[in-house]
Amino acid sequence: MLVKVFGAAVQGIDATLITIEVDVNRGTKFFLVGLPDNAVKESHERLHSAIHYIGYRFPRQQVTINMAPADIKKEGSAYDLPIAIGMLAGSEQIVTNNLSDYVIMGEVSLDGSLQPIRGVLPIAIMAKQQGFKGFILPQANAKEAAAVDGLEVYGMVNLSEVIEFLNGQRQVEPLRIDAQEEFFNHLQQYDLDFADVKGQENVKRALEIAAAGGHNIIMVGPPGAGKSMLAKRLPSILPPLTLQEALETTKIHSVAGVLDNKDSLVTVRPFRSPHHTISDIALVGGGTNPQPGEISLAHNGVLFLDELPEYKRSALEVMRQPLEDRKICISRAKNTVEYPASFMLVAAMNPCPCGHYGDPNHACTCTPTMVHKYLSRISGPLLDRIDLQIEILPLPFDKLTQHQPAEHSENIRQRVVRAREIQAQRYKDNPEIYCNAQMTSKMLRQYAQIDDSSMMVLKAAMERFHLSARAYDRILKVARTIADLEESETIKVNHIAEAVGYRNLDREGWGG
Repeated sequence: MLVKVFGAAVQGIDATLITIEVDVNRGTKFFLVGLPDNAVKESHERLHSAIHYIGYRFPRQQVTINMAPADIKKEGSAYDLPIAIGMLAGSEQIVTNNLSDYVIMGEVSLDGSLQPIRGVLPIAIMAKQQGFKGFILPQANAKEAAAVDGLEVYGMVNLSEVIEFLNGQRQVEPLRIDAQEEFFNHLQQYDLDFADVKGQENVKRALEIAAAGGHNIIMVGPPGAGKSMLAKRLPSILPPLTLQEALETTKIHSVAGVLDNKDSLVTVRPFRSPHHTISDIALVGGGTNPQPGEISLAHNGVLFLDELPEYKRSALEVMRQPLEDRKICISRAKNTVEYPASFMLVAAMNPCPCGHYGDPNHACTCTPTMVHKYLSRISGPLLDRIDLQIEILPLPFDKLTQHQPAEHSENIRQRVVRAREIQAQRYKDNPEIYCNAQMTSKMLRQYAQIDDSSMMVLKAAMERFHLSARAYDRILKVARTIADLEESETIKVNHIAEAVGYRNLDREGWGG
């Protein structure tokens, strides 16, 4: 008997419908075709045990399973459940006429229990778009899939429950959640606040500008100056995620398998902080079976690279294209996968190997050659892509012990949100642009015009510090953001002067 069960394959952050055709007929052999990987092929052994364990009979006839379309690679153990249902229906142990109503996915253990899978949200979105009535999957993933309105989601504990449900022997209520209510209830829940940080007002100002315009920023200072502490609080002043951004971010985390099963959506902007020993592939994504890297997991959020010169040169250089294009394209011989990578890069580094170059409280033990060699680990092209470069010094004891209250993140966030609203209105006719950092050269000429006095200040800075053409664009973008924070329609001299002040590394001649 021939039956069809419907599943899905996740490619990038989107899902493709897969039809699992199972034919149980005369013979004794087992065939599994349709470009399955080893994990899919091993389902035969898992299902042989699971089906017997729950009291059913593994088909003793010839079983032919085709996973169509056959030119798409089928990966992972999530096909266990649809294959099991197909074999039981093909051998007439399940009597059901509604298999075409559901997308079915799940990994089956030897005792028949269902294990969580990856990529549930893209599959649920695809199922709704394809007009399926419901989605049957492991209970651990049900809340994530239920974020898709208009789709009945049935979370099951084991294979027996799925069989009884399809046979009509068990009534199961679909899981329903209000995605918007769930989203807004958990919005803006931050454990860290800028009010915890004493002093460092100039660095807070730079981070506020970075958040308002979506700019990349690097902080240079000795150990213990507060670089990591400040960076971890940056998400608390960023504008809240929109529902669309939350869905897109959740899809990436779901595909990567890092989504918390307790949550249906990612409701706060991601903050990713990989260790400096990370490989190129782990940072940008890829592998034999391409997976999103840290830059994609930081999509719509912050990627924090602490001790920047300690990262491999190749890992840093491979980020140059995603920083410009805000996406990463991973090409292989048989397929190409594209992941979004629109993130704010926040980097921190010591000024020298010993960490105390320029520190008024500690003497630096490094020679000028050692300092230059250390800083040269960061290439000029990468440094050009970082809009704000700020030096940070340790706090003196009297400021460290003062009890004067600092400004809360909520107050800073209100100014940032207002600046972003101005930018949203400015770029309303350009759906791909939503903040000043993403302006093209054409937009700079249109929205970042400066008067003669401002041009003289900028020209003097360009000639004195030997800045590149890309640095020129960055200064204009930052100046436009500073003007937006002041709700000024025009860029003034003081805005240009402050923006030039955030090119500290260029001023010192740092970078390779």
